[in-house]
Order: sequence, then C-alpha cells, then structure tokens
Amino acid sequence: KQRLHQPAFRARVINAYQNRCSICMLNHGKLLEAAHIIPDSDERSTTKVNNGISLCKIHHAAYDSQFLGSSPDYTVHIRTDLWAEVDGPMLKHGFQEMNKRELFLPMKDDRKPDKQALDERFEKYKKALAS
Repeated sequence: KQRLHQPAFRARVINAYQNRCSICMLNHGKLLEAAHIIPDSDERSTTKVNNGISLCKIHHAAYDSQFLGSSPDYTVHIRTDLWAEVDGPMLKHGFQEMNKRELFLPMKDDRKPDKQALDERFEKYKKALAS
C-alpha cells in the first residue's frame, strides 16, 4: 500500500543520489527505490531526504530484511552467513563484494543519511544477526 507522500519522497531521495543505488551504483531509475532509514511505520519517521537512501530494488529488499546494513560511518555490512554461500553471480557480485564498501552519498551534507538514524537502524541489524 503506497502512502501519499511516497512518490515525492522517492523523487527527492533518488535525485539527491544522482539516480544511483547508494550501494552498487546502478543507474536505472525504474529499478531504484527510496529506502527509509527510520521506517515509515514508525511515528518518528520523516520524509526528509536524510531519512532515505537510494537503493536498487534488490538492495532495498535486502536492507529491509536485514541481509545488509549500513553503519553510521556509511559503511555497508553484509550478513556474515552470506559470505560463505556459493550461489552464482548475484550473490557474489551483488552482496559479498559489497561488504565494507562505502555508501555513495549525496553531495550536500543536509541530504546525507542522518547518522543517529543510521546508528539506530544498524543496532537493529546487529540484533537480527545475533538471533
């Protein structure tokens, strides 16, 4: 179910990231989405660009499913159990090689992901790893 603010939020976030996935640099707008750092379902969530990250559809799904996370220093972390898997080129190039990569960020500081929000989200990612 799409919320009314979603198209405008998506446009602002993807524009801030120069129409690229922040993780893999994919440059095809139809395959990009604006991922919320603080989820839209959380009452503290905002539609400001700094609460979003431009991600391709697969990295967005992986982010929401805790297959990957981003630490407050803008480093990508791939779930450790995925490192040992052998499952073809998407896993190898799309995930394993993205581990420890820095996010591609907007040029303007006020559009970069909010570090406090990233920290909160990263803590949830780490808890998911531990369980």
